Amino acid sequence: MKRKNLAAVLGSMNAKLWIIIALLGCVHMAYAYQADNGNGTFTNPLFYDEFSDPDLIRVGDDYYMTGTTMHSMPGLPLLHSKDLVNWKLVSYALDKLDIGPEFRLEKGKTVYGQGIWAPCLRYNKGKFYIFSNVNGRNTQVFTAANPAGPWTHTEMKGSYHDLSVLFEDDGKAYMVWGYGNLNFAQLNEDLTDIVPGTKRNLGTDGLGEGSHFYKIDGKYYITSARFDGHMRMPCARADKIEGPYEVLQAISIDEEFGLAEGCRLKGRRPGPPFDVIPANTNPNGRMSLHQGGLVQTPKGQWWGFSMMDYNSVGRLTALSPVTWKDGWPYFGLPGNLKRTPRTWVKPDTGHKSEPCDPYERNDDFSGSLANVWQWNHVPDNSKWSLKERPGFLRLHAMPSENLWHARNTLTQRSIGPVSIPTVALEVSGLESGDVAGLALINLPYAWIGVKREGDQLLILTYNQYTGQTDRVQLKGSRVWLRAHCDFLTEKANFSFSADGRNFKSLGSEFAMIFQVITFQGVRYSLFNFNTSGKMGGYADFDRFTVDEVHPRGLMRPIPLGKTISLAINGRKAVLGVKDGKLSSLPMGDPTASDSASLLKVVDRGLGRVALKWGSRFISVEGRQGPVSLKAGEPGDAETFQWIENVYGDLILMSLRTHCYLRVAPDGSHITVDHPGPLPDRKDGSCFAWKLMKE
Repeated sequence: MKRKNLAAVLGSMNAKLWIIIALLGCVHMAYAYQADNGNGTFTNPLFYDEFSDPDLIRVGDDYYMTGTTMHSMPGLPLLHSKDLVNWKLVSYALDKLDIGPEFRLEKGKTVYGQGIWAPCLRYNKGKFYIFSNVNGRNTQVFTAANPAGPWTHTEMKGSYHDLSVLFEDDGKAYMVWGYGNLNFAQLNEDLTDIVPGTKRNLGTDGLGEGSHFYKIDGKYYITSARFDGHMRMPCARADKIEGPYEVLQAISIDEEFGLAEGCRLKGRRPGPPFDVIPANTNPNGRMSLHQGGLVQTPKGQWWGFSMMDYNSVGRLTALSPVTWKDGWPYFGLPGNLKRTPRTWVKPDTGHKSEPCDPYERNDDFSGSLANVWQWNHVPDNSKWSLKERPGFLRLHAMPSENLWHARNTLTQRSIGPVSIPTVALEVSGLESGDVAGLALINLPYAWIGVKREGDQLLILTYNQYTGQTDRVQLKGSRVWLRAHCDFLTEKANFSFSADGRNFKSLGSEFAMIFQVITFQGVRYSLFNFNTSGKMGGYADFDRFTVDEVHPRGLMRPIPLGKTISLAINGRKAVLGVKDGKLSSLPMGDPTASDSASLLKVVDRGLGRVALKWGSRFISVEGRQGPVSLKAGEPGDAETFQWIENVYGDLILMSLRTHCYLRVAPDGSHITVDHPGPLPDRKDGSCFAWKLMKE
């Protein structure tokens, strides 16, 4: 088994006992992140690991999606779903892209942040197509009759930046590409070139890049991503395919799920030294959902997909309900257009799927590599093996000055919000100058590994950001290496163990940073290179695992049927009742009764609750109306979608307004007109709940 699912093995254990055991370190939590909450709802992101520049289509009752993979090989993953929430990897369209020494990390050259990107996924007349770009090359085309492959690779006669293809009803194919004022042309029958005389500019000033081109109910739509000022998704529409197009500046804007912007590398100049922009909790629109498109279910529901910058974990994909208004497809719900709920009801696709995640992440290196692994650039297949020592990944050391240029580094996407990759390593085959281990490859990067210096074996950590190296001597030839990655604080720490149970910290805290040099997030990486300028020995990796601390869309289950109190984040106050009205109560208010802040959580199904104080429920009259207490059976006015922001704070979305409950800054009144939580988490919409005795 490549996946050791302790949740299944220990499913009959008492949940509290299981959590206590995990926290004590007796076992490691082996759940994998799932967006499906198991109660008819899902929580964004769809995957808590990088999936950038997504494109998504429906073929019959099936949904397929692909995204950018840059310099990682294999590339262009094909994912399949029946319900738009639970996805499984089917294949990679691209085994490797080997078109020069820079793609192999040879002659000091690299293609970091290049490779293959911005794919357009389409289906027409029994065939799947992926059109994608490569820096310095013409547009690449991949075709297959079956999404599982095999895929055929050809090249077009031109390069078309962020193209999107539309197959018309008459069988002709058209495409749009570029930024802002998009270009438009008809493609020839074999899809290799533009039909002469058909290229024109659409005059779509106000659009961006990353276009998605659709025909919907006889009209033509183009969604795109614009990054000047606020990151947003403009949309254009026309009655004819060649235009004229009218442009709406945003069908989605300002949605970042309350995530604060972490540290960023300034510009695209690699370090060291590194010029880093500090973290920022003020909303500036730079991380908002953008670059996505539309899909319709067989039952007529419309859904949107897009990505957002999610700090150092990378760009993540989200799913949004779509509300059509005045002929425009707004992401969001009535009353709160352009804003995507982080948790909402799953799409009605006519299919029910079991909660799952797309990949095999854990690997015991028996048989074949787990399907999540990708090589950093094109590997040298003669220098790695799963057969030389069965049950181990053997990496032979090739010369490199550092990790950045080391060949045959095996990577997989890091996963949030908090994850712990661990690998066992045997180093008896290392030769002098070899260094092998576990890395967090990014820019800057950091690693923990073992280096042989003559007859000595040293455990080292290296932090490229600070330039700091820490070391201890290794006794024996086997060691466990671990990284603890917290993508909410953007901090990581390394540790090692001689027995796989007791771990010791080594080195300083590593600051993980968002950057656009690789156009990827942090990646867990296994490496072995020789620093002496020669071919070296070998390292044997045994059993790689990723433990996830918060593998569900909600960090804490909804306390249905329980009594709770709601503390207002950033204030020394709780939500309660005073003089018969819902109020903000200072903690320890001597004028408030002991039961003033006690709220019972009543289950309303689909992850929704009513909050009951005594015999009355918190009730919402409307977006501008008052929030009051009402007796009787709860309805939509008394129902809230129970949602967490990315940090685990509770936010309550009214089913009546689709906006969020918020306490005014001075605590004087309570409204339900808030479009979404702010990154500083002190806007009065974020709550910390605590179980109480009635």
